[in-house]
Amino acid sequence: MPYRAAADEIRFLLETVCGFDSLREAAGEEALAPDVLAAILDEAASLCNEVIAPLQRVGDLQPPVIENGVVRASPGFGEAYRAYAEGGWVGMLGKEEYGGMNLPVSVAMGVHDMLAGACMSFQLQPLLTQAQIGALEAHASDALKALYLPKLTSGEWAGTMNLTEPQAGSDLGALRTKAEPGSEGTYRVSGQKIYISWGDSDMTDNIVHLVLARLPDAPAGTKGLSLFLVPKFLPDASGGPGPRNGVRVVSLEHKLGLHGSPTAVMEFDGATGWLVGHENGGIEAMFTMMNEARLGTGMQGVGVGEAAYQHAAAFAADRKQGKTGGETGAIHEFADVRRMLVWMRARVTAARAVALSCATALDMAAVTGSAQWQARAAFLTPIAKAFSTQVGIDVAQMGIQVHGGMGVIEETGAAQYLRDVRVSAIYEGTNGIQSVDLVGRKMRDGGEAALALIDEIEGGAEAARATRADLAGAVWEAAETLREATEWMAGQPEPVERFAGALPYLQAFGLVLGAHFHLRAAMSEAEPGPRTALARAFIRRQLPEHVGLLAEATVGATDLFDVTPEALGI
Repeated sequence: MPYRAAADEIRFLLETVCGFDSLREAAGEEALAPDVLAAILDEAASLCNEVIAPLQRVGDLQPPVIENGVVRASPGFGEAYRAYAEGGWVGMLGKEEYGGMNLPVSVAMGVHDMLAGACMSFQLQPLLTQAQIGALEAHASDALKALYLPKLTSGEWAGTMNLTEPQAGSDLGALRTKAEPGSEGTYRVSGQKIYISWGDSDMTDNIVHLVLARLPDAPAGTKGLSLFLVPKFLPDASGGPGPRNGVRVVSLEHKLGLHGSPTAVMEFDGATGWLVGHENGGIEAMFTMMNEARLGTGMQGVGVGEAAYQHAAAFAADRKQGKTGGETGAIHEFADVRRMLVWMRARVTAARAVALSCATALDMAAVTGSAQWQARAAFLTPIAKAFSTQVGIDVAQMGIQVHGGMGVIEETGAAQYLRDVRVSAIYEGTNGIQSVDLVGRKMRDGGEAALALIDEIEGGAEAARATRADLAGAVWEAAETLREATEWMAGQPEPVERFAGALPYLQAFGLVLGAHFHLRAAMSEAEPGPRTALARAFIRRQLPEHVGLLAEATVGATDLFDVTPEALGI
């Protein structure tokens, strides 16, 4: 069965579960009407199904190559990108004055969900450009905006982010790339960057790099980083691509997955660049880009999970093996295979709802200016990134299991989903870093944002008791357990005690949120039906995992450090 973008499911969750009705009310006349929302998602789904999805295997088997210093994209990628750009999709979030659609983040992330399911290698390129557009809108000078934003928004040019260096992965304070003042307000940027997704390609006329670098005499650590815009080709007098800048691709990495997405080692040799934001303010400006990319990465987990589920479900409906006792004789009639399919379907639904709820919170924060919505969006971002990407990995792995022996045969395509999505738990801030951020910076309010969400979960459970009593009670009790763990986290004076259990805490929070959203979906049915059945399966079979996760989350760090380096063989 070919991939089918989940436009109807995304629309249902936005309209019924994730608060798009509240956004519509807050936005007033500028809000998207239901028929407009449906038309946007359906049009994007058609593009994903017909144009992007056929690239999935092509990119895996025929990855990009370097020819004469230029990265040649996988066959068909250039044509698909032009169709995507001509549809205006690169500028989904861009401002109208630069040619953008100015769509809500929640709608754009729904599109990225479908795009990642069709071909994650392709989706990564416009995601980075879109995130760069947001960073430039927020921090660049008017002159840079006027020159670069129309080209980026139209898709004529593409954007990248350049952070990592060989000696500086998650530790950005160790970056060594330098920037020296040049003429007429420019800077000369020199250094090497690694792991640069879509660092170059022949799909666009120009590549615009955002590069973290140090000015002379800058303070040590992250406080001494500035952000620079460094194009592959310097714009000429007409604003088009002019002479080649001092930046080149040294090599492309050979990766576990995402073969269709070129990951480059970049060399900057006195390249001309322009400051974005203020001196030594690079982290603030770059994190504007990274935060948007982190939510987009969460959607990669959702989208690939959806595609892996569809692939496994189609196989299970076709594969006949043994005596199932059912009508068709297909393996989905075996209890264990049915268990896996239900697990996958329910888990993807939970992750999608968590990520879209985060996106809606970002929209509400932008429309209302409310500090409460801003706090909620900030708190949900690391959960949306880490929980959803882990779901993508787990669902893709289970999809292989559904296929049995054929799951490890590359021709079936099942293994590619796992190979592709695995990196999503690593880039844009590892899932461990996301969890530390959640229990660290995001709890400087004493847990206020977390507890507000828990209050909402319990309120929803109380409202559901009259018609879904068994499910409501389980969700309410889980929220209370999460409340106790949250209060423990917020009350720890030593950060290491929180950090030791940060990841299980984040995953537990995602599970409880997922149960909350499943319950809301069930309540949309006048009588118990398919939504209620799926919610029951999630709440009975998957939600109980939160108990063990929160037990681990609140142990502290002592037992970890009682195991000595010698005992670990270090």
